Amino acid sequence: QVQLDESGGGLVQPGGSLRLSCTASRTAFVIGLMAWYRQTPGNQRELVATCSTRDYTNYCESMKDRFTISRETTKNTVYLQMYALKPEDSAVYFCHARGALFRFPDRTYEWWGQGTQVTVSS
Repeated sequence: QVQLDESGGGLVQPGGSLRLSCTASRTAFVIGLMAWYRQTPGNQRELVATCSTRDYTNYCESMKDRFTISRETTKNTVYLQMYALKPEDSAVYFCHARGALFRFPDRTYEWWGQGTQVTVSS
């Protein structure tokens, strides 16, 4: 099992910045993907950014020009740096991870954090 703990959310003014962090608990699973999603009431969760790891190399991509994702692989930690925040960025941001046991690489599992609230308002 993997537990994902998020932090860094809060209230910020438009144009401000926030840095979200997500750390996975120590586990026997090899975590090949870590990502950030966000969700507002009544809407589906939206992929914000993702990092996949292959042969100890991270391939990261953000769906938003103002956001940057990075991962510290050895710590199973992923960050989301957000710049120039807008009110429409307000949401609950969720950390997501996917992995597999080393002995069974074709059987994948996924986990979700409980979310951290980001509110952009003046």
